[in-house]
Amino acid sequence: MELSRYLARYSLNLQYEDLPEEVVSFTKLCILDYFGSAIAGSDKKPVQIISNLVKDMGGFEQAKLFTGGKSSVLNAALVNGSASHMMELDDIHKGSIIHAATVVIPAALAIAEWRQLSGKELITAVVVGYEVCFRIGEAVSPSHYYYWHNTATCGTFGAAAATGKLLGLTEDQAVDALGNAGSQAAGLWEFIVDGAMTKQLHTAKASMNGTMAALLAQKSFTGPKKILEGNRGFFNAMSEEHDVSRIIENLGQEFKILENSFKVHASCRHTHHAIDLLIDIFKEHQPVLEEIESVEVNSYQVALTITDDADPQTEYAAKFSLQFCSALALLNGRASLEDFGEEELWDKDIRALMEKVNVHVDPAIDESYPRKWGATVTVLLKNGEKIYKQTDFPKGDPENAVTTKELLEKFIGMATIIPLQQRQALAESLMNLESIENISDLMKTL
Repeated sequence: MELSRYLARYSLNLQYEDLPEEVVSFTKLCILDYFGSAIAGSDKKPVQIISNLVKDMGGFEQAKLFTGGKSSVLNAALVNGSASHMMELDDIHKGSIIHAATVVIPAALAIAEWRQLSGKELITAVVVGYEVCFRIGEAVSPSHYYYWHNTATCGTFGAAAATGKLLGLTEDQAVDALGNAGSQAAGLWEFIVDGAMTKQLHTAKASMNGTMAALLAQKSFTGPKKILEGNRGFFNAMSEEHDVSRIIENLGQEFKILENSFKVHASCRHTHHAIDLLIDIFKEHQPVLEEIESVEVNSYQVALTITDDADPQTEYAAKFSLQFCSALALLNGRASLEDFGEEELWDKDIRALMEKVNVHVDPAIDESYPRKWGATVTVLLKNGEKIYKQTDFPKGDPENAVTTKELLEKFIGMATIIPLQQRQALAESLMNLESIENISDLMKTL
């Protein structure tokens, strides 16, 4: 059987009643977290540019835009997929290196609103989307990740699976949807060199393309049946090595969404291990710049490939600088949304400490990646004292979990462009999503 057919059959057969309560509760947290990121990112320049383009081009008013107004389902997936990836606070899965919420949820939300589907149907579709993209991401990681942005490439499959579920595709149509989603999978890391806005386009198009693939499949538009394993398919074209077994191993017997991680710092996830450790050192010792001789950060190769930037020139680039994030955390004891502004970027003390931050690859830590996203830090003080800390799992991983209370507080803190009372009401609705009969009613509250 083709691998796409395994995934299609699983996706279409899964029912809300098959979901354990733990999975339902966790999925609602993923959706809550998505809403917080999307609302917070909706007024930022890259998102507004995409939104303005959509409004210029027009579209039937089928689904709500987080930037205001309504447009077509495809346009909603595009705009809302860009908004939720703007703040670098969207969820992440270690094994597949995918931010699933930002591609799967806007696609599923647009279809659910348009078709006036229920909260239970949305929850089930989100579980399906996460399962599919996580498995594909795990199959090609970590080699795929060097050139390709997994969230954009593998996430396209998740968006197609989630929307195909909501559209009630047949099995053959669902296979076609995955085939055409894979043919559209794209997203190169080159944007990180100059801090271009392309990262938001990655998630926007992945969400839109997956949705388009499912909508076309519903109209009998065919796609390649072996898009994953075919000789000129996704695996061979876009990874140096891949593990086909990851696609079907325990499929239907586990729920990979439960492996999802939540972010508590407003920067690239590959900086979070060091941030966690250095915040702990700040709390325990509160060293000042003049006392610090050096800071040594050891991690895995991918962390350095993505975030080894000793001289970030923009606020966004700072989020992808392990040196900046380390200095910020050690001097200020935090790395929140408010800490990545122009003032912090050029702060003299932070810049001075960045010159003392040395980053290295630790072979043992590298060998454990991506199962563990670990790091060690050593702060050497001028009096000779060494402060050492180590972690395998950044805060927010299932092994180092955040609480529901913390995620609710994160949502309230992120969605500040809407009034507090409205934020609280929206959070309550999302936490009781399974009781909502019509998603369009939920979207009217935005």
